[in-house]
Amino acid sequence: MVLDRLKQVAQHVTGTTPPPHPFDPLSAAEIEKAVALVNKEHGPLFYNAVTIWEPRKAEMLAWLADPDHTIRPHRVADVVAIKKGGMVYDGLVDLDEDKLLKWESNEGVQPLITMEDLQIVEHIVREDPKVIEQCVISGIPKEDMHKVYCDPWTIGFDARFGNKVRLQQALMYYRPHIDDSQYSKPLDFTPIFNCDTQEIIHIDIPPVRRPVNQAPPNNYHPAAIEAEGGYRKDLKPINITQPEGVSFKVDDRIIEWQNWKVHVGFNYREGIVLNNITYNDKGKERGIFYRLSLAEMVVPYGNPEHPHQRKHAFDLGEYGGGYMTNSLALGCDCKGAIHYMDANFVNRAGASQTIKNAICVHEEDAGILFKHTDFRDDSVIVTRGRKLLISHVFTAANYEYCVYWIFHQDGTVQLEIKLTGILNTYAMNPGEDTRGWGTEVYPGVNAHNHQHLFCMRVDPNIDGPENTVFQVDAKAGPGEVGSAENKYGNAFYAHKTKYSTAKESMSDYDGSSSRTWEMANTNKINPYSHKPVSYKLVSREVPALLPKEGGLVWKRAGFARHAVHVTKYQDDQIHPAGRHVPQTSGEPSQGLPEWIAKHGDESIDNTDIVLWHTFGITHFPSPEDYPVMPAEPMTLLLRPRNFFLKNPALDVPPSYASTPSQIAAKKAAVSNVDKASRAV
Repeated sequence: MVLDRLKQVAQHVTGTTPPPHPFDPLSAAEIEKAVALVNKEHGPLFYNAVTIWEPRKAEMLAWLADPDHTIRPHRVADVVAIKKGGMVYDGLVDLDEDKLLKWESNEGVQPLITMEDLQIVEHIVREDPKVIEQCVISGIPKEDMHKVYCDPWTIGFDARFGNKVRLQQALMYYRPHIDDSQYSKPLDFTPIFNCDTQEIIHIDIPPVRRPVNQAPPNNYHPAAIEAEGGYRKDLKPINITQPEGVSFKVDDRIIEWQNWKVHVGFNYREGIVLNNITYNDKGKERGIFYRLSLAEMVVPYGNPEHPHQRKHAFDLGEYGGGYMTNSLALGCDCKGAIHYMDANFVNRAGASQTIKNAICVHEEDAGILFKHTDFRDDSVIVTRGRKLLISHVFTAANYEYCVYWIFHQDGTVQLEIKLTGILNTYAMNPGEDTRGWGTEVYPGVNAHNHQHLFCMRVDPNIDGPENTVFQVDAKAGPGEVGSAENKYGNAFYAHKTKYSTAKESMSDYDGSSSRTWEMANTNKINPYSHKPVSYKLVSREVPALLPKEGGLVWKRAGFARHAVHVTKYQDDQIHPAGRHVPQTSGEPSQGLPEWIAKHGDESIDNTDIVLWHTFGITHFPSPEDYPVMPAEPMTLLLRPRNFFLKNPALDVPPSYASTPSQIAAKKAAVSNVDKASRAV
């Protein structure tokens, strides 16, 4: 690091700031510099995204291995912009050399919908004469239009409109009082909004009308709870204190904790991105993952009636998990001794804006790490663990997604997602049959069945970039009961299937065989087990994509057709549903299906690979989920297998320990005292 130290000294003398780490998100100044360089050649434009174009992996690995003698990768901005009239441009700006590296126009694509895009729609629908007419038909007085709200969504794909014009659909609601939950009074029609002209161009109206719900409000704010009997009064305080401070160290965006070292990045689309994850194994820093992120998700709804087929939101690819991130509050979203990180984004006009406290870093007690009691003498050792959480929370219209990347002392990485917020609702008439596509969660409120399917992108670096993936299934041993090889019929073993090509890797979860997937370095063998060092993906919440093959969702969300895909690493293969997701038809399918169709026969054995894992839940709503949903967690683990020589957490100080020799000595001392007292 001598070169970097010399640069830091020079910067101190000259008053300049130190250079950012190549993985760091763009700063506010870098965003505005990129915009200025683009505007100089191509302005005026509407900016959709300006984010870090991550260094090419080969270049970055070389720098990480020897930063003293390797040129630092350039800071490059990845730009998405829209020209008035709707033309979309993708660009790359070298911020070190102040020049535009790429500027390409894209016909027939629509970049994601930003928060600014979404906020415009509500103002337009309130003033549109045709929307006002439909509100009056629904039973809302014309003078109450200020009480009409909408959740703007991308239109998904609608063949009537195609993808040449940038569109949104407005899911409509009525809120009689400002503190009422609008989701108790959904409206039955859906306006279509043209983002370019900022006008309503069509309204989808159902053949059977459903007037606005007349049931009393069903709210969750304090006044509503107090009116129904008030809050519980039997909760005593729980105080979380760390009087000596936290156990982790933060150097800009690099965190060190309990042998772990990780760079914490963030972008407008994926949210948190973890890079260069290593573990200090008795003084040796070993690579585990080059990059981890939540790369995409889709939420298909299960009502086949038009226009509900359009409700299948790609919350990351169509809106951006980073853009929708909350500014977190101490004691509410995170509790304890917290380290926060901010996030910088571009707005429509090209100015930078900051979400304060976008990322929360903190420690929590993790319960028992390991324990054993010897029944012979009651000797015992019990060690309590702790965990490090790196988290953010984003709000996608009605839903909240709480994303936790969790590091454990035993070498395990855990991804936990909690779903909360409010169900997406639709109007229904008294006594109407939901036909099984939804549940009446409150009088006049129909919450449709839906799935939440997330895609995690895992770029393994298990003791180096040459890795291989194995499917592991628990299988009964061969041989019938009574045979020489399995006389008692009790034999079973781990059956491993190596994935040699991307096409072979397309696999589904099988709970009957306790299926897991191992990312292994077959070039390095554990001297005890004689098996390759590896990390195992343990994930049990893996529902199948329920929309049928050939249908709209199946075509657009190709990444969700299987639980696991493995591809040979390519620098630009980051987004499993494609770079620009809104209004894609799925013909041809973008992202993973496209990549595998082109390169599916290439070897993925003992090479640089990426594992894509789709997991999630299928949600059949119930009244207990309403008017605001208790957090429903789902989790998966990345666990070391044959990576260490023994339990790597043995050096965590025990909470209590007594050895057999200590127990024996204590018993002997008591016995001697008893003998002495009897002698007296």
